[in-house]
Amino acid sequence: MSSPRPGRPVDGAKRALILQTASRHFLQDGFAATSIEQIAAEAGVSKVTIYNHFGDKEALFSESVATECERISGSFRIDAEPDLDLRQRLIAVGEALSAFLSRPEMVQFERRIAAETEREPAVGAAFLAAGPHRMKNSLVALLVSMDEAGEVKIADPDLAAEQFAAMCKGMGDLDRRFGLPRDEVRDGERIRGAVEVFCRAYASG
Repeated sequence: MSSPRPGRPVDGAKRALILQTASRHFLQDGFAATSIEQIAAEAGVSKVTIYNHFGDKEALFSESVATECERISGSFRIDAEPDLDLRQRLIAVGEALSAFLSRPEMVQFERRIAAETEREPAVGAAFLAAGPHRMKNSLVALLVSMDEAGEVKIADPDLAAEQFAAMCKGMGDLDRRFGLPRDEVRDGERIRGAVEVFCRAYASG
C-alpha cells in the first residue's frame, strides 16, 4: 500500500464527499467492482486528486471502512453515559455493536470482502485493520478505563473484549451472514446474557 503523494490540500468538504462516495460504492458494490474513476466522477474531482491524498485504492478503502466504524465509536467511551451503571453501559455497547453489524449493507459488505479476500488478501487485511480491529481496540480502551475505575478486575482486557463481543453476537451474526433475518428479541436476550456472564467473571465486588 503506497503512501499519499504530496499535492494541493483537499478542503474538508471535498475530502468528506470523496469518502462518502467511496463508502457508498464499497458497501454496495464491493472492493473489486468499485473504481477510482467512478468515485472521482461522482465526487467531482480528478483521479489525481484522489491518488494524491489517499495514496491508492486500498488506502481509500481502508479510510472509508474506518469512517463507517466511527459511527459507533462513541458507545465505547466511558464518559458517554456517566449516569449509567456498569451493566447499563455494557448493554448500550452490546446494542450498538449488534445494530452496527446487523445493518443489511454491512452484512452484504462482509460477504463481498470475504469473497474478494480469496483473490486479494490485502483487501481483507485492510478491512480487519480499519473495521473489526479498530472497534475491538475501542472496547479494550473502555474495559481498561473500567478496570482503572475499580468497576472490574481484568488481567487481559484484549481477551475480555473478544469474549464480550463474541457473546453479544452469538449465532445471530452467523445466521445473518447466511440469509436469515435479524431476530431483535433474541439479540436483546443475547446481549443481556452476555453482560451478566461478563459481570460475573469480571465485575468487582
